[in-house]
Amino acid sequence: MVRREKGGFWIAFCAVFFYPISWLVGRSRFEGREHVPASGGALMVANHLSHIDPIFSGLVVHRSRRVPRFLAKHSLWRAPVLGWALAGSGQIPVYRDTADAQQSLREGTRALQDGKVVVIYPEGTITRDPDGWPMQARTGVARLALSSDVPVVPFVHWGTREVLDGYNKTFRPLPRKPITIRCAEPIDLSAYRGRPIDAAILREVTDLIMVRVRDLLAEVRGEQAPAEFYRRSPS
Repeated sequence: MVRREKGGFWIAFCAVFFYPISWLVGRSRFEGREHVPASGGALMVANHLSHIDPIFSGLVVHRSRRVPRFLAKHSLWRAPVLGWALAGSGQIPVYRDTADAQQSLREGTRALQDGKVVVIYPEGTITRDPDGWPMQARTGVARLALSSDVPVVPFVHWGTREVLDGYNKTFRPLPRKPITIRCAEPIDLSAYRGRPIDAAILREVTDLIMVRVRDLLAEVRGEQAPAEFYRRSPS
């Protein structure tokens, strides 16, 4: 049996809460966990439907005997208890649209190079697409993917928005909903590695990654994916 990666007190603390919560709010299926590398760095890239997605993202990594490191908005570090857990478990704060934004990517790159599993939601927030398909993503995921020669593993959530819909402000934990988290084989980015990184390459790689995420979601849903990504309205 593969030895579990050590996570320390705060990872164990979170597990004590998140496993029961996941059972209470949904009938969860974790599929494709064999695609999560047993050791070494990996970038795991997911769609984002609901604010409870991180619970299930964390569990699919933890069930694979690895420790998840999330790129998450820095304001969460100010929350009581949650902020301590995020800091203590080695999570990575993201400072969007500030001078510190690049620092988040550097820390993410360092974690990948140190053999950690990094989880990212490239859309930056829960999707605004009315039908739950991914939005056009930010290019930070491509920077991370090209910064280290590690597997880039796509995975998706489906069913979480039926429990907690952040935009419509509805919470329906009962009856328990079917929730699927499915991982797929790593994305082949060999054609891009070693090439000079510019804005065009970043957009191309970002879209390539998100097409795979979108198509994986279509497989889970058993539906045809839209041809274009939803674009959020300018703020």
